[in-house]
Amino acid sequence: MLDDLAKFGVPVVMFSGGEPLMREDIFELIGRATLLDLRSVLSTNGTLIDASVADRLRQVGVGYVGVSLDGIGEVHDRFRGQEGAFARALAGLRHCRQAGLKVGLRFTITNHNVSQLDGVFSLLAEEDIPRACFYHLAPVGRGAKMPGGNLSAQASRDVLDRIIDHTAELHRRGMKKEILTVDNHADGPYLVLRLLREGSARAREVLAMLEACGGNASGTGIGCVSWDGQVHPDQFWRHASVGNVRQRPFSQIWTDPSNPLLAALRNRRPLLKGRCRMCRFLDACGGNLRVRAEAAGDLWGDDPACYLTDEEITATDTVL
Repeated sequence: MLDDLAKFGVPVVMFSGGEPLMREDIFELIGRATLLDLRSVLSTNGTLIDASVADRLRQVGVGYVGVSLDGIGEVHDRFRGQEGAFARALAGLRHCRQAGLKVGLRFTITNHNVSQLDGVFSLLAEEDIPRACFYHLAPVGRGAKMPGGNLSAQASRDVLDRIIDHTAELHRRGMKKEILTVDNHADGPYLVLRLLREGSARAREVLAMLEACGGNASGTGIGCVSWDGQVHPDQFWRHASVGNVRQRPFSQIWTDPSNPLLAALRNRRPLLKGRCRMCRFLDACGGNLRVRAEAAGDLWGDDPACYLTDEEITATDTVL
């Protein structure tokens, strides 16, 4: 599969799970990816990374290690159902840093841990961690079994402001961290609107970059291969398979024009309904996370996690 991905021109492969370090052949796989000039990224809980594992990851050429945290200290332990999980995850991060690996945090924001946001930014500064990805919850799979996990629209806006404020403060202190928000493409337009409110001359430039990226890439720039070989439009769409790499190469599955779900995702604009259809930020957002809209009852309806107001998505700012 890795050979096929390399020939197909895939730039990055993320080894995720579950816990990828439980695979006995994980170092062989990452080494093969490196040999093929595929950038490999590891998404891990960090608890299995001691000094020797970190050194092996460096030797096989892993490009980045993202360690998942759900909070600080006992908050993370309670999420993980295991006492000491936070301490071991932090030790794993430190071992990676000492081995010279690029590392970062992966934090999924829910109502149950949103209070931990300030602590996570403090950890970034204290541990000299260069990167953090803040994920919005996708209420599918196990995410659907987390009652009360989703933030309200106002809480989502407040969280984005806190993330922006913390990031700006770190940069003012000379700590230029890479801070990403993931799985809610309303975040990009919200940042543009905030720049406009603050009178920043960069608002138009930022919007142009967002439009160049195109927003959500499920079924286009992102694909997922499960443990059993099933191919999905993204990591959340495990209930919909578009093929299996044990039967056909990924490159053939991904370029098959006859698959209805992939075809629809690649020409989604005429299918979108409701607020998405009238949104001036559609080129920057891409209709947000379609699997979340599907979970709410309509694949092409509104993504319920979009927190932009009707006025914001239909205004006619001459600045933009």
